[in-house]
Amino acid sequence: MEFDLPKTAAVFVVVIAIGVGGLIGMDVMPMNVMLMMVAPSMIAFGLLMLVLGVKHGEYRTAH
Repeated sequence: MEFDLPKTAAVFVVVIAIGVGGLIGMDVMPMNVMLMMVAPSMIAFGLLMLVLGVKHGEYRTAH
């Protein structure tokens, strides 16, 4: 499967939605805390890992 921007964005959104939805469903903390603190940190971490993964893939392809 070849990933392009729309597929990558869709998978990214689905993974974050499953994580946030699961935490909301478990009722581990209030929803406003979840949406104001946890979701943005999950998005920031996900973007960081996506960039590192892409750069690592570029490195492996070049060498």
